[in-house]
Amino acid sequence: MTISIHEHVEELRAELRGCQDRTERQQIAAELAVAVAERDRRRKTPPQ
Repeated sequence: MTISIHEHVEELRAELRGCQDRTERQQIAAELAVAVAERDRRRKTPPQ
C-alpha cells in the first residue's frame, strides 16, 4: 500500500502530538521536516 505525501505528513503530525519520549519526538520531527520539504518540492515542480 502506498500513501500520499499529504497522508504521510498528517500521520507524522499525529504521532508527534501523542509522543512522550524526547528521543522519539526528535526522530519524528526530523522525519516530518523531510516529508514537508518533499511535499513542498513536489508542489513547486510541475508534472512531467
